Amino acid sequence: MNFSNRLIDWYLQNKRALPWRNSTNPYQIWLSEIILQQTRVAQGMPYFEAFVSNFPTIYYLANASEEQVLKLWQGLGYYSRARNLHTTAKYIVNELDGVFPKSYLELLQLKGVGEYTAAAIASFTYNEPVAVVDGNVFRVLSRIFGIYSDISEGKTKKEFQKLSQELLPESDASTFNQAIMEFGALQCVPKSPNCSICIFNDKCVALQKDSVTTLPVKGKKTKVSNRYLKYLIIKDLNNNFVVSKREAKGIWYNLYEFTLLEFEKKTSLKLTIDEIKLKFNPKLIILKNDKRNYS
Repeated sequence: MNFSNRLIDWYLQNKRALPWRNSTNPYQIWLSEIILQQTRVAQGMPYFEAFVSNFPTIYYLANASEEQVLKLWQGLGYYSRARNLHTTAKYIVNELDGVFPKSYLELLQLKGVGEYTAAAIASFTYNEPVAVVDGNVFRVLSRIFGIYSDISEGKTKKEFQKLSQELLPESDASTFNQAIMEFGALQCVPKSPNCSICIFNDKCVALQKDSVTTLPVKGKKTKVSNRYLKYLIIKDLNNNFVVSKREAKGIWYNLYEFTLLEFEKKTSLKLTIDEIKLKFNPKLIILKNDKRNYS
């Protein structure tokens, strides 16, 4: 049995019951893919259900206010996804008469839709034979076929795309794409996979060479910078909480927040209080879990 047939057989026996898998509606597929960008399935599922409930069609989403959309997205993070979702919904309704693009290349033109998302929507909705390549696919293919190329390099993405496209059965692209991602999510997991029950353990190069834990190879490391944030819960003279709307572009753009102080380094309690006094001249400062008052 070849790779794709073995993989699809495994998928049909082990796949999770996910609400968007019961539909080929492009709106629901697109919605699920945007929500699942940078998000685990378990976390994203209630958001998908909430969006479908509140905005059952793309027309409802397009006609909603940005605040309604962001409110429903609250807690999911990466808020640019929600803004792109809303912008794209309005574009499809107003410019395309509510009709979703029907090909991979057309889907790529939508805001917030990259190569992976376009391939997923095109194959899941229209069964277009375009292979998806995401983190799960990198992991599965690098281990089984013994690919030691650095996945942080652009040329490696093309290498994996070519291999995945060769393995893809054109007549059943949708099932294959879902199968390989599901296999990476459930069986060929990043840490401590149970290789003894893997359907490919007789062919897996990584298992044979004892390199399961080192694949896929990822050389580039994201530079991390520290930010030191302190939020203040302020009440005005009428005992109302003071919040402000973020105007600066960023992941929290247009969202409301408590008053924020940001420091370049860790700051002592005294320096923090001095900064509060300097900026706000408060009548009273109360520290949580601290009985002392600073007037």
